[in-house]
Amino acid sequence: MLKNIVFMGTSNFAVPILKSLYQNGYAISCVYTQPPSKSNRGQKLNKSPVNLISETLNIEVRTPHRLKNNKEEEIFLKKINPSLIIVVSYGQLIPKNLLEIPKNGFINVHASLLPKWRGAAPIQRAIMNLDGKTGISIIKLNENLDEGPIINKYEFKISENMNASELSENLANLASQKIMDNLDNIFEGKAKFENQNNLDATYAKKIEKFEGKINWGETAEKIMGKINGLYPFPGAWFLFNGERYKILKAEISNAKGEIGMVLNDNFEIGCINKSIKIISIQREGKKIQNINEFTLGTKIKKGNYLI
Repeated sequence: MLKNIVFMGTSNFAVPILKSLYQNGYAISCVYTQPPSKSNRGQKLNKSPVNLISETLNIEVRTPHRLKNNKEEEIFLKKINPSLIIVVSYGQLIPKNLLEIPKNGFINVHASLLPKWRGAAPIQRAIMNLDGKTGISIIKLNENLDEGPIINKYEFKISENMNASELSENLANLASQKIMDNLDNIFEGKAKFENQNNLDATYAKKIEKFEGKINWGETAEKIMGKINGLYPFPGAWFLFNGERYKILKAEISNAKGEIGMVLNDNFEIGCINKSIKIISIQREGKKIQNINEFTLGTKIKKGNYLI
């Protein structure tokens, strides 16, 4: 039987997995991704990373605004009769009527060691929580968010000062390799499924912009978790004279001083235990600068307090 696959994904995280399927010779009938988003006051439509790579690979792309109660997509999927549908960072819940279509069901690659960090932002939450490790889980989808039985899990160590962008890239590359190790068993009906323990579940809710505000009264480690976990978006930020400044890169240092104070000309900021040395920063509406460039023109000086 022809092992034809439908792929559903949207973000950069999904791209290496789609490319791996294609490069390993799997027949990809079509790709589902989120519709193009509008920018520049609605004048420009931005296609998703998965949309762009699918066009490059000459794969049919479908962009329904929703799958729930969408008769057209239900009829289409039944017509092409996929053996398997793989979902990676797609952005929509799959309704029950579609879950029943492919012979081998829907498989999802999730960027955490489930049942920990179910939800929209597992990579960011793992870093912000100062987790020492995370990983990927390959699960069979059911109607509930990230609750399906697990086929396999693969651990990945979160190295010191790794940001969310770097971790996402590493986990996507890991997933692009490990999905290949599981497909034959899935297609042959040999995959073993283990139910998740819902009592162990934690949830990675969607990141809100306000969460980026730095509390200098926290530990240096916790502040670094926020800086790295929220890179590049929405970013960790502070206020000075009513203006917002985003910290893109920093490190922990041992300078001691008052909480929230610029302690010296090296731009080390006091926190509850140690200090944060800023390496890269962006003033609201301005370009990203390294700290040496920034200090030449900023009004923030030694002894000032940041909030």
